[in-house]
Amino acid sequence: MELMKVLHMNKGDGDTSYAKNSTVQENIISFAKPVTQQALLEMLSKGVPESLGIADLGCSSGANTLKVITEIIGVVYVKCSDLGCPSPELRVALNDLPSNDFNDIFLQLPDFYKNLKAEKGTEVLPCYICAMPGSFYGRLFPNRSLHFVHSSSSLHWLSQVPPSLESNGKTNLNKGKVYISKSSPQRVLDAYALQFQNDFSLFLRSRSSEIIPGGRMVLSFMGRSSFDPTTPDSCYQWELLANALMSMVSEGLVEEEKLDSFNAPYYAPCADELMTEIAKEGSFCMDKLEAFEVDWDGSGHGDNTIFATLSRGQRVAKTIRAVVESMVEDHFGGRFGQARRGQTGNFKGFGGLTFCWSVLRAVGLLELGEGFGSFEKGFNGAE
Repeated sequence: MELMKVLHMNKGDGDTSYAKNSTVQENIISFAKPVTQQALLEMLSKGVPESLGIADLGCSSGANTLKVITEIIGVVYVKCSDLGCPSPELRVALNDLPSNDFNDIFLQLPDFYKNLKAEKGTEVLPCYICAMPGSFYGRLFPNRSLHFVHSSSSLHWLSQVPPSLESNGKTNLNKGKVYISKSSPQRVLDAYALQFQNDFSLFLRSRSSEIIPGGRMVLSFMGRSSFDPTTPDSCYQWELLANALMSMVSEGLVEEEKLDSFNAPYYAPCADELMTEIAKEGSFCMDKLEAFEVDWDGSGHGDNTIFATLSRGQRVAKTIRAVVESMVEDHFGGRFGQARRGQTGNFKGFGGLTFCWSVLRAVGLLELGEGFGSFEKGFNGAE
């Protein structure tokens, strides 16, 4: 599976699109708002640059993308007004894989700028938004060009399916499953953990070179409460998908060996794993790490009234479909869309976990502080 070409949320604004079925992700952004604000305020309290570099990594598409940027602009505007200093120009880079629906974002920009000017009037901040397609598991920006990095609902995606799980035509290690489960052999668990370690370390090293001394990162992504990766809060949504696919196998819609050879490029780490990798990589300091529960049915903060009229099972199914359909169709073909509505009717909303660091306050998001590599000459991972 070539993720650079395959992995993307469902495009457009149709019934199965990510734009219409991303209330869960919207809720996570809402939880993130207080920490994002505090991180920005702390950073700006040390000085307001003439030009502020901002990156949203794994921006996806739909209304959520520019919602984050609007909130960041609002914080900068208010802080500068309070300080009585000129507002900086904002250089905003929206990053995702090349297969992302960037056209959807571009089509939103005229209204975005219009609304920004209407709200801020003549004092509107100069804001320059561009797309930066590519994997965040590697360098994306010039050295020391970013002040603030945000990422939401993205870092649980791996750069690839763990290589040792790729079928060699003879043996499928994770038979009948699409992710880690209670029945998965230890080799499967180890392979996923190793891939996460390699990817997250590379992410930190890459950002260490790109963020200026004193810069901040606020990251939120799916995690788990237990060290055991087979617990429900780690793999429940993938069990739902595996069950649906097994039903299709029994009906002859999907070949069993196709199911056996499919593995999700995903990993939900626990707190110990995160802290271990941060300490091992050495480029960032972390203050606090906490978690909050998110309902998979999208209940809570979302204001999608059409989505709210659906049953819990339908909301869970549509949320999962909007995220994984591109990968599933690439592997299985178009028959994934033939699954009957009745196969998802009994799905129940389940509280997953999103891990976050917070340097300033423990409210459930991950905030990475200043890179040690920025201050320690020759420190590993600084460049």
